[in-house]
Order: sequence, then C-alpha cells, then structure tokens
Amino acid sequence: MRVVSVNALRAMLAQETAEVFLCCITITHPAIVTQRLVNNPQALVRSAGTYTPCPMQMTLPAQRSDQIPQVNLVIDNVDRTVLEQIRTVAGIPQVTMEVVLASSPDVVEAGPFDFSLLVAAYDVMVLTGTIGYADDVLNQKVPAMEYTPTNSPGLFL
Repeated sequence: MRVVSVNALRAMLAQETAEVFLCCITITHPAIVTQRLVNNPQALVRSAGTYTPCPMQMTLPAQRSDQIPQVNLVIDNVDRTVLEQIRTVAGIPQVTMEVVLASSPDVVEAGPFDFSLLVAAYDVMVLTGTIGYADDVLNQKVPAMEYTPTNSPGLFL
C-alpha cells in the first residue's frame, strides 16, 4: 500500500481537481551533467534543483512480490540534450523517478524509485529506455557461498 499526502488523496478522490501529478526523472552518472526532467510544459523548481520540461511517457513499477520492477520510459527526442549525454556514458547511468504534485513539488507522493538505465534506443523522434535494477536479486543464491568440508571444516565434525 502506498502512503500519499492529504492533498494527493483529496485530488485522487475528487470528482474534479485542479491538482496535477508530475513525474520527475533525474539521470546521473559521473561522466555526465545531471539531467533533471519533468513531464510538464513549464520548468519545475524543487529543492533538488530545476527540472527541465520534457514530453515523456512512463509507467510506475508494478507492486508485485514475484517480479522485479521495470519501467519503460519514452522521452521526446526533439531536444537532443538528453540523447547526447546518454550516448557519451561508458557504464550504466542511474535514474531516479519521483511523483509529486505541481502545487507541492518538494513532497514526494510516490518514490523515490532508484533504478539503472538497462537499455536505451533512439530514433529521430523518441528516446526509449528500460529502467530497472541491474542486479537480478530474485535469482541470486542465498547464501552466496556454499558450505563444504573444504571451506568450512568446523560444520562437518
């Protein structure tokens, strides 16, 4: 169950509302300038910095216990700034997703979701990416080490 603010709950339950939910994306990597994007026609000023308006579509990760969350992100490629930054990266950029209300941009309603940019593709019109966790935690062995008489003789007396 997700906990939201009173204003967000009021907006979700109202028949009509003037509140706008915005998705803020922050792309970071040591080799690039941090990119802050928001799906809004105007820039959004938050305590973390100013988020640049950018037409984009995304879905929040599913809340399932048997599946690692992944988000498909589609960013409009008219302004080539984000594409140029991602193309220069050697490694995996980190992506943080947060949902806020336009009226209270410093109150995070959902998130922060910290992901890695797993796959990126682009064409003239759009930059698409799959963001998720780099480690497949659901398929890792626990414990990672096997206990055998050779490496743990005290267990086998």
